Amino acid sequence: MTLIWSGLASGAVYALVAIGYNIVFVSSQTFNFAQAQLVMVGAFVAYNASVTWHLPLWAVALIATAAVLALATVEERVAVRPVSEPDALLVTTLGVATLLSGGTQLIWGSQPLSVPFPGSSNVISVFGGRIYPYEVGLVAAPVVLVLIYLYLSRRLTVGLALLGMAEDREAAILRGVNVRLLALGTFALAGAVAGLVSLLVGPYTFAVATLGSELALKGFVVLAIGGFGSMGGSLVGAVIVGLVEAVASRYLGTQYSDLCVFAVLLIVLFARPAGLFVRTRERVV
Repeated sequence: MTLIWSGLASGAVYALVAIGYNIVFVSSQTFNFAQAQLVMVGAFVAYNASVTWHLPLWAVALIATAAVLALATVEERVAVRPVSEPDALLVTTLGVATLLSGGTQLIWGSQPLSVPFPGSSNVISVFGGRIYPYEVGLVAAPVVLVLIYLYLSRRLTVGLALLGMAEDREAAILRGVNVRLLALGTFALAGAVAGLVSLLVGPYTFAVATLGSELALKGFVVLAIGGFGSMGGSLVGAVIVGLVEAVASRYLGTQYSDLCVFAVLLIVLFARPAGLFVRTRERVV
């Protein structure tokens, strides 16, 4: 059971990145390559606020959320809005990711920094498996975020407008939807989520300048398995990736964990090219 908890905790980190990807993708059909780097920056900000400035938890959460939200807003205005070609957005957001990775290394260095968790650091037993308290919160966080997102997207007018914009952008404009403002809002929301969850991701992964690249790759794999745009799929994909990674590391060695993850990805894509929870739709031209 300890092995399962370890896999779920790793998968939860990837799920949190994938949820940020999906928040932007569902509304504007844009893939933000810098989402994982935003989580990384949030972990560094949380380290500074808690270790250097000795602030209480609520202040750390507020500062990390506000800082990453501001970065995501600037990214949308500078690297996304001026670009008209969808394919070019992959280049500009990847450029932002590279800048964030290099900037964090210049500011904080390349050594891993331990982000403290405000609760107990003693190992506890849950269903016969050993797990740290912050890992329990880490596993629960993506589930809570998905439930909140699904509720708000179906109950609030702005949530319905976002779904309508994703379905047909031109029709949404004709109905009076301010698509530019909503696109900015989704980037800001994804940034706020990245900053907030960094308080849970940081204690698990440490704050390190190479964190963004690893999380970006695994978050993309999670989306590809679950299906782009599917929030529930991101949870299932994260569980699959986390458990495969944990089992492969335990019985085959850590050098084979990534190989096994990508083997599972290929199997899923051969069977369902759009992912497990997304149906392909034919277009009549």
